[in-house]
Amino acid sequence: MNVLALNCGSSTLKFRLLAAEPGAPAADARALAGGRVERLGDDARLTLEHGGRTDEVRAPVPDHAAAVDRVLAWLADLDADVEAVGHRVVHGGARFTTPTRIDADVVRAIEALESLAPLHNRPALAGIRACQAALKPAVPMVAVFDTAFHASMPESAARYAIPADLAERHGIRRYGFHGISYEWATARSAAVLGRPVEALRLVALHLGNGASAAAIRGGRSMDTSMGFTPLEGLVMGTRSGDIDPAIVGYLVRTEGVAVDQVEAWLNERSGLAGLSGGHADVRDLLEHEGDDPRARLALAVFCHRARNYLGAYLAVLEGADAVVFTGGIGEHQPEIRHRIAAGFAWCGLALDPERNAATRSTEAVISTRDASIRALVVPADEERVIASQTATCLAPQGRS
Repeated sequence: MNVLALNCGSSTLKFRLLAAEPGAPAADARALAGGRVERLGDDARLTLEHGGRTDEVRAPVPDHAAAVDRVLAWLADLDADVEAVGHRVVHGGARFTTPTRIDADVVRAIEALESLAPLHNRPALAGIRACQAALKPAVPMVAVFDTAFHASMPESAARYAIPADLAERHGIRRYGFHGISYEWATARSAAVLGRPVEALRLVALHLGNGASAAAIRGGRSMDTSMGFTPLEGLVMGTRSGDIDPAIVGYLVRTEGVAVDQVEAWLNERSGLAGLSGGHADVRDLLEHEGDDPRARLALAVFCHRARNYLGAYLAVLEGADAVVFTGGIGEHQPEIRHRIAAGFAWCGLALDPERNAATRSTEAVISTRDASIRALVVPADEERVIASQTATCLAPQGRS
């Protein structure tokens, strides 16, 4: 089945057309074409990949609907048959714990969850609606949820210590995110290490503009740093991660603003950007840390928070077989990996400096040969997981 996997961000659209078989490992999905549309607006950048060739085009692409139209037109020019579409949806709440075929009721339910992940569910809905408008009803679509991987988390990790009646009435619990990435990282770690998923304990760090950590045992999420929304946990590009919850009320009172305004500050003006005075990109911070104390501080806080979670999840798992780095920063920044892992030799985790420095955007073991906890780099490939789960969901025995 040819599945178009769509991953809509706030101002981007990543896509890949893959041939995927129901029930087959995601790694077996065969890429036919792909690319991305970045910086939606008057001067969007389109990167199109097919047959070993990459083309870049600048053109006005005002919104997600226009981006989807451009992608579908390009695939039509290639005579590429789109038999199904899989959409990444970040927040599935308590209802969506498996890939789900999209209908009007599912769209309404995803829309109802927008307030919990406004930076994420809204673009996904835009992509879904654009595909519905452009494609015939005969082309089925599936929503693949980032929260689903964490749905089986133990209650001791998922529950917040707030009044039970409030939690139950409003569905307040730790949902966790980046689940599609963690599913891929888990499967590929098992392949790299030559061990079954069921036998592995992994601490996975998905480090990018959005960042999180997860403790994974036997392919199951045991704990994760993001919570009710994607705001909790690690320091991110523009998101604060963990803060004292009393800060929200304090800022409401002292700044004289609404709660919505404080939430916007925490989501859009905090994290690396807030600490550094505007730089949300780790590459910029590494370039300027030598002469900019704010850049140094931002990187120090980022790595300190990641180290906190790494240590905590080693405790949750009672040790680990491997620590896995994924996401844009995790894949491409050896210096950040070094700063996070440094000082963990006491528990058997030690990076090999040469292996670490040489590894960018490729699967590799980067720990020393005698390390009892291996360190891995696994490039994220959410689109393969989306395509694989879409094909399986649409198979007669797999429909939700």
